[in-house]
Amino acid sequence: MATGVTQPQRLVLASVCAAAVSTIYAIQPVLEAAGAELGLSLESLGWLVAAGQIGYFAGLVLLVPLGDLLNRLRLIGGLLALTAVGAAITAAAPNGVVAVVGLAVAGVFAVVVQVTVAYVAAVSPPGERGRNIGAVTSGVVIGILGVRVIAGVLGDTLGWRAVYVLLAALCAALAIIARAGLRPDVRTSGDRYAQILRSMGHLVATDRLFLGRGLITFFLFASFGTLWSGLALPLGAEPWSFGTTEIGLFGLAGLAGAVGAARAGRWADAGHAQAISGWSLLILAVSWLLIAQTGPTLVLLIAGVIVLDFAVQAVHVSSQHLLTTAHPNRASSVIGAYMAFYSLGSAFGAVTTTWAYTSWGWWASCLFGAFYALSGLVVWGLAQLVGSSRTAATTSPESVQVSQDSSPRS
Repeated sequence: MATGVTQPQRLVLASVCAAAVSTIYAIQPVLEAAGAELGLSLESLGWLVAAGQIGYFAGLVLLVPLGDLLNRLRLIGGLLALTAVGAAITAAAPNGVVAVVGLAVAGVFAVVVQVTVAYVAAVSPPGERGRNIGAVTSGVVIGILGVRVIAGVLGDTLGWRAVYVLLAALCAALAIIARAGLRPDVRTSGDRYAQILRSMGHLVATDRLFLGRGLITFFLFASFGTLWSGLALPLGAEPWSFGTTEIGLFGLAGLAGAVGAARAGRWADAGHAQAISGWSLLILAVSWLLIAQTGPTLVLLIAGVIVLDFAVQAVHVSSQHLLTTAHPNRASSVIGAYMAFYSLGSAFGAVTTTWAYTSWGWWASCLFGAFYALSGLVVWGLAQLVGSSRTAATTSPESVQVSQDSSPRS
């Protein structure tokens, strides 16, 4: 039964999401420094980013469904502790292979984020679900973008490994705090693990809302990953030649945009989730016109970063609201399957942006980012057309007459 989430609990849950997801994204502003120390070539740097996303994908498929079977509160604590282990492995990595393993391990267990979102959806009353999901999901965005600032500063002062030492300690501490400060959620599901895995595959094959939102999310985060996995490359090159601190500070611009979209959850509660998604995807595509401008001033680039992160957060919150509302009794497995598209999209964007940049330059990376955004918009538009045609078919005079003709007569 939904019991609500207090403000202090929202803060703890948002912090859990921020710390866990940071273990995947902290490598991005220090990508070149880490790659040089670990002996990786420029073309291989994308795999340091992709490793966490690939691990995340595995965790989404294999671990997140456990949230529909086990006490989510205990699961949150255990997954956080194991995320800390992955961060510690990365911090101590002697070479690129071990670093990739550590990042993959952290990514597998960082799916505590999705268990946390499912927990929030389960304990929230229907009228507050979007608001609470939006508040907790803001922790994800704060982690993704805020860790860039922290990693950049630590990369220039203590070295790139320091941020992973910090994240390992933070995840371990939050595992204890979450167990002490949150109440368990009660579920009555009699499903088995194998049944839940099969239901996830069934969702992809048969649920149009889920498939549409999954494809939108794939392209949404491919566009997002194109920016944040590749931005350090042009900023670290001539004419700017920024260090990790300056590159990390660009996360503040993204953070401003993401925080600006915090009301997306309230808009979704008011029934505007589909409309929010459409205009946000259009804004995302337009933002790449600004992001492509890297000289002679960075003002337009910074504006584009703010707009991009606003759009991404608005679509992401709206999608989760729609899916948890449609499937309230299996929030964990639905969110896990949905976020698999997120993980694959982020990894795809990370790999393609470094390849495009080394082959043709930043303009090519931006072209890919805009293409992914437009692809998401096309999927959204097609879903609206299909939904409208189905509604029209069920409400047409012919269908009404058929319904009347087939009704029982006295």
